[in-house]
Amino acid sequence: METGLMSHQGEVLVHPLSNPGAAGICPEMLEVAEEASRAGDFNLAVEIYSSQLADLQHPDRGLCLRKADSLARAGRISEALDSYCIAASLGKLHPEELPLLVDTIARTLREKEPGLPGTLKGHVKSSGGEDGAESNGECEDDEALDLFSCRLCKCLLYEPTTVECGHTFCKSCLEDESVKDCIHCKQKLNKKDGLPNGRRLNVVLSGLLDKLFANESKARKLWIEGEVLWKQQNFSDALEKYNAAVDLVPSSGRLLCQRAELHMEMRNFSQAVQDANSLCRIKPHWTKAHCLKATALRKAGRNDEALQEYFTCVALKPDWTKVKLEAQKVLSELFSSVFENEDMPTPLHPLQGGLATRLIKPPALLRSLSPLTQRPGSSTQDSEFNVSKNVPVDESSSRLSGLTPSKLDPAGGEGSTKSLADVLAALPAPPGGLKRKHSSDGPSAYNPPSKMIRPDETSTFQKAAVSGGRTFPAELLDSGDMECSLCMRLFYEPVATPCGHTFCLKCLERCLDHNPNCPLCKENLSEYLATRGYNKTLLMEEVLRRYLGDELAERKKIHEEEMKELSNLNQEVPIFVCTMAFPTIPCPLHVFEPRYRLMIRRSMETGTKQFGMCIADELKGFADYGCMLQVRDVKFFPDGRSVVDTIGVSRFKVLSHGQRDGYNTAKIEYLEDKKVEGEELVELLKLHDSVYEQANSWFTSLKDNMKSQILSHFGHLPSKDPEPQGSQSGPAWCWWLLAVLPLENRAQLTILAMTSLKDRLIAIRRVLIFVTRKRPR
Repeated sequence: METGLMSHQGEVLVHPLSNPGAAGICPEMLEVAEEASRAGDFNLAVEIYSSQLADLQHPDRGLCLRKADSLARAGRISEALDSYCIAASLGKLHPEELPLLVDTIARTLREKEPGLPGTLKGHVKSSGGEDGAESNGECEDDEALDLFSCRLCKCLLYEPTTVECGHTFCKSCLEDESVKDCIHCKQKLNKKDGLPNGRRLNVVLSGLLDKLFANESKARKLWIEGEVLWKQQNFSDALEKYNAAVDLVPSSGRLLCQRAELHMEMRNFSQAVQDANSLCRIKPHWTKAHCLKATALRKAGRNDEALQEYFTCVALKPDWTKVKLEAQKVLSELFSSVFENEDMPTPLHPLQGGLATRLIKPPALLRSLSPLTQRPGSSTQDSEFNVSKNVPVDESSSRLSGLTPSKLDPAGGEGSTKSLADVLAALPAPPGGLKRKHSSDGPSAYNPPSKMIRPDETSTFQKAAVSGGRTFPAELLDSGDMECSLCMRLFYEPVATPCGHTFCLKCLERCLDHNPNCPLCKENLSEYLATRGYNKTLLMEEVLRRYLGDELAERKKIHEEEMKELSNLNQEVPIFVCTMAFPTIPCPLHVFEPRYRLMIRRSMETGTKQFGMCIADELKGFADYGCMLQVRDVKFFPDGRSVVDTIGVSRFKVLSHGQRDGYNTAKIEYLEDKKVEGEELVELLKLHDSVYEQANSWFTSLKDNMKSQILSHFGHLPSKDPEPQGSQSGPAWCWWLLAVLPLENRAQLTILAMTSLKDRLIAIRRVLIFVTRKRPR
């Protein structure tokens, strides 16, 4: 038997002729027809194929298929079906011969129903990362996800667990071995987060979800328990869990989807169909819902209804190759069923009176293929589509059969049964688009298939499902649910620890300055402290922004005022009381006291990256003069200690002493050298050059081991500055020399406070003379 030749998308499908050399077939005319098809003139191709068939004594199957394809491309579905039926009567139609018919019917459905979304983009990535052509239909429903959905399972967060990057997922989803990276930011996930017992659920978020979505949270628990039982092959107990979950949230599409799949595994096909029906009503544009329904119908032996759902899938997602092939298979089977087990008369010439009763027997055809006719013995719940027996039938509906309407109904009554052409031409009945009425509702129970169910026409729970969001009474959420247990204020920059507790970022850092344990559960957080992985909990931040916006704005205002105050490097400068520091000279620091951890961190957070360094004073706490240090780098240790690399930038005088949160502060004014001109400048330059040569001579004369120590800590002696007054603090070599000379801190402080370069050079020269004379010979 001849089969059709599949073509690539966009190319003309050419079926081989049964007898290419038969008298009456003109190869040149067939080439013209194919060229017309390639040019898009399908009606011309139809005329050529018709004329060729008219010249044949017996119809050619391949030629009939070519004509049928051209009719389908031209949108003449009824006539195309006539030709496909003729071809089917001559030999079984194979699935690969029907792609154009499936595409055309799906396209017609899509064009006639404005409520259907536009063609989905090709190569849409599925949840499994495959191209759209092989998608499982999951991706189109992602738009229904809301703030409280897990991006892994697409359901309400259950046992919400915040990972190190700040994103939150279900704990059970994270325990899946296939989940290695965060789906949001692609950061590699630490499977145990540094804790001996693995990940812990986010306590605040867990309580919040249970409060806002009580029923759905309970249903989610039952659902997951059902999944576990299902994996253990305990189907009956699993079904009980699913039933209880559905009772709590009957509008959950994914829950219904899973229960339908469980029903199919248990071979409860009628129940699977019912769940799929509900799913299609809740999510009329979710292709997976219609694919699931089609699969259930087909396993239940209801191929005619399954075909309609496959058409809907292809209409919603034209590049879903797997479903398109299924539609072709079912259509092929339905065509075959028309001609099997029937006493088939010898086919007459296709132009002799049309298809008529000579090729098909309408009752058998209609029983197999009519998706708009209720199946015998099925209840009103078995199908979303139904036509009342009282709907009058137009004479044209029996055009192909040559029979009167009364003869179409096997029961002898006046029915709504139509020909295959009219049935499939009427297929643009969108998902959920036909509403059935019970027999008591009146004579007309059929609504035109040109209108989708709109959100405002559905029940309350359907509205929520269509919108894809979750709602809860506003009064359920108050600021008390989102308070930090340390500062007793609204969370600001909330951070979840690996043990699952949430604090304001600044509050947590201050606690960890004093003790590396969780403030609430006392879990050791040394590793967490070492990595400084204080990423904000993004879900909680969004909840605050969306539902507690006014309170958050006030909290942010307070924080910004504090930061502004801290960043004022004149009014309240943080003071590190430790050692002498000089402009341009590196000053590495080992920070271990909690107060200085806080001070260093604040200098980084405000963006100044500066603080003052002063030596201690017995009476005042710290000296009246000091040097500002600029932080260049910070290295943290697991126990919270840090090494801070700083360099001196400018000198200052303390105007007043103060304290803040345990560390010293000061109101200051910056110092700068007084500049001289004329003869004073000439004398200054001579003095500068003379002292530099004296300093270089002293350093050169030092022993090698002493030189090595100085070089390792302070580097080489800076070169002589051609413009000694170019800097506010004078030449850098002076400060280098002052740092390495064996002077007491008080003597160094005196020179640091000088604002005359001449005085500073004279003081350095005296020190050089003194240390040179004291050096052992």
